[in-house]
Formats: sequence, C-alpha cells, structure tokens
Amino acid sequence: MPRRCAVSGKAVQYGNTVSHANNKSRRRFMSNLQVASVLSDALGHAVRLRVTPRGLKTIEHNGGIDAYLLGTNDSRLEPEMVALKRRVVAAKARRDAKAAA
Repeated sequence: MPRRCAVSGKAVQYGNTVSHANNKSRRRFMSNLQVASVLSDALGHAVRLRVTPRGLKTIEHNGGIDAYLLGTNDSRLEPEMVALKRRVVAAKARRDAKAAA
C-alpha cells in the first residue's frame, strides 16, 4: 500500500539531515497518514481511508465524504477516490429511484 493520502495525494518527501558539521545524509519526511473511517450517507456504511489530518479536515469542510466526492472533478481525485465516487453516485441514483417509485 503506498504511503499517499487518498484525499490530498500528499506522499513521502526526501531531503537531507544536516549536522552541525554540515555533514549531509539522506532522510525521508513521512506524511502523517491515519486510517480513518468516514461515514457515507449514500452507501449507508463507513468507508476506511488512509488520509492525513488535513485530508480529514478537507472532507469535513465540504460536508462529508459524499459531498466532497460529488463536488470534486475526477481529474483532481486519486484513482482510489474515483472508484469510491462511482460507488457513491450509483448508490445515490438507486436511492433516488427507490424514493421516486
């Protein structure tokens, strides 16, 4: 599983650790990934995502995972999120058709 945020796409960055003597050695800056369960109203259950705290804040700012996915263009979403968006759209269409009947 890649070390990449499902929402923002933030990944591991690389750089140098510089000592007081100006010796340089390579290091990795790891993103703060958390496994979070986000409730989807359209799907009716929680969806587990690996996201950064900033990604969670983005989802909450947009009004939940469903509103975030429906309001974001596919070209700006990670492939994992595009698949989730298709599931949400299909579930929402089924729920609307069921309510109209």
